Amino acid sequence: MSYDFKKLKDSIKGSEEWLKKEYSGLRTGIASPSILDGVQVEVYGSRMPINQVANIGIEDARVIRITPWDKSQSKAIEKAITVANLGVSVGIDDKGVRIFFPELTGDRRSLLIKTAKAKLEDAKVNIRGFRDVASTEIDAQEKKGGMGEDDKFRYKKEMQKIVDEGNASLEALLAKKEKEINS
Repeated sequence: MSYDFKKLKDSIKGSEEWLKKEYSGLRTGIASPSILDGVQVEVYGSRMPINQVANIGIEDARVIRITPWDKSQSKAIEKAITVANLGVSVGIDDKGVRIFFPELTGDRRSLLIKTAKAKLEDAKVNIRGFRDVASTEIDAQEKKGGMGEDDKFRYKKEMQKIVDEGNASLEALLAKKEKEINS
């Protein structure tokens, strides 16, 4: 009987996706529309994501332009972004809303990198938990007689290889984010 690593691989992939999503919310000095993903606007009596009430585009390296489909919603969009406390400046003009990303200070950069490293560690803790579950399942299969001791050690070695690849992928995400923050 062999051990199926699909569940472990899917769990590691889920941790990678979670980390990517968390990193997309970390504001760098460069304009990125993904920072608005979690912002909800109060329009027509309900809360909606900004991308469902307006076009979002990058005007230049530090400015995002939001063009509402209904120009009367500009104030509501400005309020939603201000309330979200994203660390950006917001202004309204005749075309819609502009978001200005300030230059990052050295302290802010180091704080963002520290936050990114903490999120990386959270993802690694999740992966260690998945590894422990897989290890326990392999041990249980061996005890039931479903595999021999040699197979158990081979599967655990393969499991560790999969975990190491997942951790390397997470480290690459951190390196990319650090480069983005420091640029």
